[in-house]
Amino acid sequence: MGIDRPDDADVPSGNPDDRPSSSGNDGQHPAPSQAETRYREEYYSARTQVAQQATQADTWTETAGQARWMWGEYQRRWPPEDRPPADRSGDPRGSWRGDSGRFLPSTVNAELEQECDHIADRERETVSPRLREVESCDQRRHLIGFEDRLKGRDRMKEKIAKSMDEKNLSPKEAVSLLPDAIRYTFQYDQARYTESVQADILRMKEQGFRLDILRNSWSTDQYKGVNSQWIDPESSQRFELQFHTRISFEAKQITHSSYERLRTLQTDPFEQMVLEAFQSKVAAAVPIPPGATDIPDYPEGP
Repeated sequence: MGIDRPDDADVPSGNPDDRPSSSGNDGQHPAPSQAETRYREEYYSARTQVAQQATQADTWTETAGQARWMWGEYQRRWPPEDRPPADRSGDPRGSWRGDSGRFLPSTVNAELEQECDHIADRERETVSPRLREVESCDQRRHLIGFEDRLKGRDRMKEKIAKSMDEKNLSPKEAVSLLPDAIRYTFQYDQARYTESVQADILRMKEQGFRLDILRNSWSTDQYKGVNSQWIDPESSQRFELQFHTRISFEAKQITHSSYERLRTLQTDPFEQMVLEAFQSKVAAAVPIPPGATDIPDYPEGP
């Protein structure tokens, strides 16, 4: 596949005989100016970068195909339909039970339904319009997966029930700490990733959002990208914002089901090993943008 690049005719010639003589120099060709030298260096650097990205894209295409095949083989070995469903036969009317077996009585389930309605209202009226304003500041990147910005209610309840059980929280407290009931993803060009992420962090703050947590995972072996959690001070609504390249986002999509399966804590040691090896193989093929590993965590660790 061809690569767009500047016309060779626009590049200063490297042959001194091709350069015109300068008047007043008795026909002798002058040495290249600093500007000309710098332009030539920038041009060849850009060509090298484009070629590298093309090679990385080809490698990723091959890895993505292998990963999808591997996931199919995993599902043949551990068919999802063979997992026993949660037994809800004796549950009271109006209660809720997740696939993991976590249970919410009817009064708590009704309360959480109202909380989910409030989250949807805040997303629609307050958070998403301001995220769209941030998006409009730079047309070279965009929000991807915007239609999936609201987490499904069953997944919300699963996480809330887990927090209530493990941290002895009330339903309202657990809801207030849910980090990703609303989630967004910015997707960037690989070459401009680092500077663009830093610019968008500043734009988010200018919109009045408060950064609570930022975790840089570009150096990890299971996942590549930057995940952040923000709070809208007016409504106290938390939400997640991820920063990805095209390839790191595709890798996340390919490994998402594996990640969800590991989170259930229902795998045996062999299945866990297979899933972690699968995620490592996918993550290893994701190119790391220049400077991405230097984006600092917040709060910064010791």
